[in-house]
Amino acid sequence: MTAEAAPVRAYLALGGNVGDSRATLDRAVLAISDAKGIQLFARSSDYKTPPWGVTDQPPFVNLCLAIDTTLPPRDLLARIQEIERSLGRDRAHEQRWGPRTVDIDILAYGDVTLDEPGLILPHPRLFERAFVLMPLTEIAGDATIAGRTPREALARLDTTGIERLQPRR
Repeated sequence: MTAEAAPVRAYLALGGNVGDSRATLDRAVLAISDAKGIQLFARSSDYKTPPWGVTDQPPFVNLCLAIDTTLPPRDLLARIQEIERSLGRDRAHEQRWGPRTVDIDILAYGDVTLDEPGLILPHPRLFERAFVLMPLTEIAGDATIAGRTPREALARLDTTGIERLQPRR
């Protein structure tokens, strides 16, 4: 008899700016919630955010999730990339930081530190991005990630242009 691994709290960032982003992100959240080995713990509000990196594109909609998962980090990454593909993401043909239907990043996976090709945990630019930290602070502001909290990191960043959106009816 083998025992299933204890769940780990992980944080995901979701964003998109092509098509009906809020509807696409809702579908992504549902697919993540329905995935074996993943249980949704909390979802932030949706936020309209200015584009980052490549600025000549439409604003993004961003949100964060707290999940409890028994999937190892690589399996979680494979699952979220499968969900991205199912929602129209084509990483091979997109511009870095350019327009996309959906982007799902693992921000943190418990207290795991990992630096492997294709997966760095915690996310290497987490504490530089107000568009991620604002929704993350809403659901996990006092969580400790790499010795810092999202709330502390957000207090040091410019949040100009980031707007919390009203819930969809």
